[in-house]
Amino acid sequence: MTAEPAEPLRWFGRRHGRPLRPGRARLIEAVLPALTLDLLAAGRLDPASLFAGRDVWLEIGFGAGEHLAAQAKANPDIGFIGCEPFVNGVASLLAAVERDGLANLRLFTDDARLLLPLLPEASIARVFVLFSDPWPKARHWKRRFIQIPVLDELARVMRDGAEFRFASDHKGYVNWTLEHALGHPAFSWMAEGPKDWRERPADAIATRYETKALRQAVSCVYLRFTRQARPGPSRSP
Repeated sequence: MTAEPAEPLRWFGRRHGRPLRPGRARLIEAVLPALTLDLLAAGRLDPASLFAGRDVWLEIGFGAGEHLAAQAKANPDIGFIGCEPFVNGVASLLAAVERDGLANLRLFTDDARLLLPLLPEASIARVFVLFSDPWPKARHWKRRFIQIPVLDELARVMRDGAEFRFASDHKGYVNWTLEHALGHPAFSWMAEGPKDWRERPADAIATRYETKALRQAVSCVYLRFTRQARPGPSRSP
């Protein structure tokens, strides 16, 4: 008897929440298609070509899109790629896109691990993973987005000196991320003192999850790593 194939492991939870209001449903139908990255058609994806050669920043799991929209509005000279499978969150971001006329972002509405292998080496200037699901139960830790294979892919697609920002209100996931990132040869922790991980970066805004945690007096941690320079070609003496 042939065993059934294992279900592909997902790092994200549900795709749908409450039924969308008519206005949000219209955004999904009318606005999203023009912003969606079609990986089946692309095969390979050159982020610079999407944004006329501008630097590109990547946010993985943007939730309701508050941070991504604010960054896109504050940095019109930067191109943004946002990954989020949760339809209600995508609709919330699209409302900001329409309201503020944001033209410098594209969206991938599936597992970001499907996107990363299609990006060229050294093509991303900054990566955000903010308040992603910590999967707190030990049997679910394999579902956490931060894993060595993912860090390998991030290291490949990030430029030398690019910044990787991670934030969470879950102590276990913070420790997990520190252990994995500090053990990876491509990443270096940027912190010089407690203030650097206790305070949100000055150019960032609070996400909905972060605001909820702070309202409940739960401490949040903000980790920033830099992508170390790739080894240069060896020279003969």
